Amino acid sequence: MFFVTMLQEWRWQLMFKCATAVCFLVSMILLYCLSTVQINFSPPEFPVPLSCAPQSSQHSTQSTTNVLQQDSNICVPKVDIMFMKTHKTGSSTFLNILFRFGEKHKLKFAFPNSQNDFSYPSPFQRTHVHGYKSGMCFNIMCNHMRFNAAEVAKVLPRDTFYITILRDPAELFESSFHYFSRIIPLTWRIPGEHKVAEFLRNPNLYFSSDGFNSFYLKNLLFFDFGQDNTLDPDDPRVEKSIRLIAERFHLVMIMEHFEESLILLKDTLCWEMDDLLFFKLNSRKQSTVSKLSPELRAKALQWNSIDWRLYKHFNLTFWERVESYGRDRMTKDVAELRRRNAEMVKICIEGGHSVEAGNIHEEAMQPWQPIGEKSIMGYNLNKNVDKAYQELCRKMLTPEIQYLTDLGVNLWLTKLWGHVRNIIDW
Repeated sequence: MFFVTMLQEWRWQLMFKCATAVCFLVSMILLYCLSTVQINFSPPEFPVPLSCAPQSSQHSTQSTTNVLQQDSNICVPKVDIMFMKTHKTGSSTFLNILFRFGEKHKLKFAFPNSQNDFSYPSPFQRTHVHGYKSGMCFNIMCNHMRFNAAEVAKVLPRDTFYITILRDPAELFESSFHYFSRIIPLTWRIPGEHKVAEFLRNPNLYFSSDGFNSFYLKNLLFFDFGQDNTLDPDDPRVEKSIRLIAERFHLVMIMEHFEESLILLKDTLCWEMDDLLFFKLNSRKQSTVSKLSPELRAKALQWNSIDWRLYKHFNLTFWERVESYGRDRMTKDVAELRRRNAEMVKICIEGGHSVEAGNIHEEAMQPWQPIGEKSIMGYNLNKNVDKAYQELCRKMLTPEIQYLTDLGVNLWLTKLWGHVRNIIDW
């Protein structure tokens, strides 16, 4: 009798905890939705200033500092930049580069309010920018958004340099599936241990365009650019959209050739090699990566055929730019960048390599993890780093969320969501 009573009490406690967790989670979702509701109104619009970069950062006293100039062999760095941060493409690594560049030149970032993205997956609106008022001037915009060219143009100077990055769609699909699957209800009913493989064998059995967060499962790149990711690949709107993206973005980097992409960026924007130094951030431990067989890779590319068209188009134009830059010159510059990065690894990183989340000593160095696991690697800062490198090392190793906080961004909603995940042990 005592055992039965205890069992009933345990069941009631478990039910109460589950009900509490569900209510708390629903409340958080409602709070999130309410926090992202935008009031539509049409205030007077004023032109965006040409640039608001400090003159000292431009090495010039002219008002048109946003234009690349060659005067007495002086190349003026371009500082007005829009980085379209696509998902699972190594964009967090590039974001760290942009953060450090912006701090170096005392530039003004257009940041979101209360979270680390611009109300994604809603299309970007200028009112998503914290403190936005018509006529204000910003230099850099770089957080996740669903791209909306017309609205972005109302925030940044007219001759802003637009950059983005793409990744092989098969590898991107695998990474996105792993990272986001626990917030995509469509994946919860997939049987078996190897869910990616099972999904790819018959995607239409598990996919619905109306499903919550379903956009993570199909042509995610195309969706990030503000396009319809469920179009038929042969729909003429696909080719039209690719042309529009090509017209808007001045440089499309390729994740698989990240260093070559940075060298092209340096050459185009008159940056310095010091501006390109990086450590790979937000990377997964290899044991969690599903190796796609040739058959599954082909299925992944077929399922994400619009992203595959997008990738092939810009991969071709990327190598045309490399040819124009010069293959030998590129090889030499990439080798120099790798040498400099290897030096920084020895100076900054304890053990010279990344470690699992449980082995990271400082909370400030803990990367944001996918729900339900800790598969994202991070770093430990070397002890007794030379004073000349202490600040640079720490900045290069700081994950995105912590760096945004250091830059003064109010991330109360993102952090609250992090606490909720910890409470319910996801």
